[in-house]
Amino acid sequence: MQTDKRKVISRLRRIEGQVRGVQRMIEEEADCSEILNQITAIKSAVHQAGVIIFQSHARECIARSLQQGDSDQSFEEMVQVMGRFIK
Repeated sequence: MQTDKRKVISRLRRIEGQVRGVQRMIEEEADCSEILNQITAIKSAVHQAGVIIFQSHARECIARSLQQGDSDQSFEEMVQVMGRFIK
């Protein structure tokens, strides 16, 4: 989890910089296609951060269900989380 945490924090800091860059681009009236390219990159980066977090959650959920013998509830929780994530 610690490695995943570092990856997500690093990615979020990069995203933060990208968002500030888009703000500057808008203030400086940059070309709309360049702004949209940056927004696309931000969306992708946010999605990837979500994937890392979901994978970590799924691993923890599976480990917990194996220890507690409650795989049905853990499976349902993962399905619900994944459903919210992919919307």
